[in-house]
Amino acid sequence: MEKDIELTNEQVEEQNNATVQPQEEAPAVEETPVEETSPVEEAPAENAVEMKEEAPEAAEQSAVVENAPEEEETPKFTTYETTTEIIERLKQLTEGDEDISRQETDALKSNFYRLHKQQAEQAYQQYIEQGGDPEAWQPQPSEDEALFKEQMEIVRQKRAAQHEADERQKEENYTRKLAIIDKIKEILTNPDEVNRYYNDFKALQQEWNDIKSVPAEKATDLWKTYQVNVEQFYDTLKLNNELRAYDFKKNLELKTALCERAEKLVEVEDVVSAFRQLQQLHQEFREIGPVERDLRQQIWDRFKAASTVINKRHQDYFEARKQIEQENLQKKTALCEQVEAIDLDGLKTFADWNAQSEHIVTLQQEWKTIGFAPQKMNVKIFERFRQACDQFFQRKAEYFRTVRDSLNQNLQLKEELVKQAEELKDSTDWKATTEAIVALQRRWKEIGTVPKKMSDDVWKRFNAACDHFFEARKAAGADIHSEQMENLQKKQAIVDSLAAIDPATIEEDYRPRLREAQEQWNAVGHVPYKHKEKIYKAFRAQMDRLYGALSETATRRRIEQFKAHAKEGDGQHIRERLMRQYDILSNEIKTYENNLGFLNFSSKSKSGNQLVEELNRKVEKLRADLDEIRQKIKALDATDETE
Repeated sequence: MEKDIELTNEQVEEQNNATVQPQEEAPAVEETPVEETSPVEEAPAENAVEMKEEAPEAAEQSAVVENAPEEEETPKFTTYETTTEIIERLKQLTEGDEDISRQETDALKSNFYRLHKQQAEQAYQQYIEQGGDPEAWQPQPSEDEALFKEQMEIVRQKRAAQHEADERQKEENYTRKLAIIDKIKEILTNPDEVNRYYNDFKALQQEWNDIKSVPAEKATDLWKTYQVNVEQFYDTLKLNNELRAYDFKKNLELKTALCERAEKLVEVEDVVSAFRQLQQLHQEFREIGPVERDLRQQIWDRFKAASTVINKRHQDYFEARKQIEQENLQKKTALCEQVEAIDLDGLKTFADWNAQSEHIVTLQQEWKTIGFAPQKMNVKIFERFRQACDQFFQRKAEYFRTVRDSLNQNLQLKEELVKQAEELKDSTDWKATTEAIVALQRRWKEIGTVPKKMSDDVWKRFNAACDHFFEARKAAGADIHSEQMENLQKKQAIVDSLAAIDPATIEEDYRPRLREAQEQWNAVGHVPYKHKEKIYKAFRAQMDRLYGALSETATRRRIEQFKAHAKEGDGQHIRERLMRQYDILSNEIKTYENNLGFLNFSSKSKSGNQLVEELNRKVEKLRADLDEIRQKIKALDATDETE
């Protein structure tokens, strides 16, 4: 019940400068499937830390502003065992009449996505145990998740309606409190009769306290008007001194007890809980009437000192957490940028995709070690990270499906060639069979790769059949020397025709001529062994020369196109992407060079020489790509300088 209050006009004016509570928290954002909910407590408003010096009675009335939201301890809710139970609970909330609290909806979201994640992991594990390919795994759409989101949308709408109803109730409360002020003013119109209306006045005070929140923008002026009229009532009231002294003593006891409770809050380890309890103490303090005038400043200073300690702890706690959350946001943003920077169109092989998969898994593990971001960004940054990861794995699954179908088709084609080669291997029609097997070998090279686990087996069978025939032909003493010399002349003619091509004098694209030369080369049979390496090197040198010229032309064209596009894009972002590509290529070159250093094949090893040559060609190609990136960076820097 409101007690006797004695305020001067100056004291009433000062109450508008008092401490306020934190703003009411905004509704929590809908939870994401794997990210946990961030803490919901908001940092207090800046003026909740320090209480200004003011007249004691004015301060104790305004220390907690009228209509400030009460902070309550977060209630404990049921931990559900199934998503169906959670959906049923949501239906109860949406179909029933009970108020829907944000804390419960947050708890339901957290529980649902915890169970949803467990279900997804169990489905994946079952898929693997049944022999499924991990790389082809695709989660099935969840009906429960769709129902959950549907119910959550209804909850959101219903809570919005409740909020509107609360606002209407606040307006009604405002009107009722204005009526109470009018009744007090009516009592004051007849000063000589004030004592007779003492009980009516106390009833009006009780009614005032029973009425809860009013619109925030009207609360301060309403309270000031109420206090002025209460003060005038007590100034006019002529009470028995003994009754007044009794009220002062009782109020002092109550306020002293509140001071003791506030001072003990410093021992509460939970800073947020201590702050909330302090707000309740302020509410109780303001509802207690005045004490003896000589003790008012003393009792208020004691209460204010205890409040300042708790408020400072609360502010420091949220400032520290805000800094940590901001750092977490920066770390998570960096992880998002790493995933988003992956060039999905540039991943052409299984090795490329698997390498990036391992990289993303590492980033996901790192993500889990980072704490919450600021509440307003926590869900958004996770959605960004999840979207980037989902896009990668969806594209990977599409690639693997496409390639797997192609690999299986290639396997069928090569198995057919194996069958044909095995049927021909015992033939003694040397010329016709040689042409047929060479045609099979040419066809074999045209067919792409097959599943890795079948690759060695199918190749060994094919190669064994071919070797069996050629060894039998050799053993039979077939005279093929003249044929091989004729083949040597044909291959030399191909080399000479390539040597006659001058890229500087040819404007059209001569790649069809190179492909035709390659096909002619492949169609020519064996040459004498002692000439084989020399003629091949001559052919390879001409092809490398001509393709190199084409590559340089294409590189120049791409660089010119890059310069044009770079002027329109984000130069800093483009440069960062180029630098990452530059580092990747540099590391690949080092890896190949290290591998070349470890190779120790003798000059007589056919397979060894071929491997070294192949690695050298790859290194040269990577160096050309590296040089192109270097030129793009240089062009980009030149563009920035001109701008």
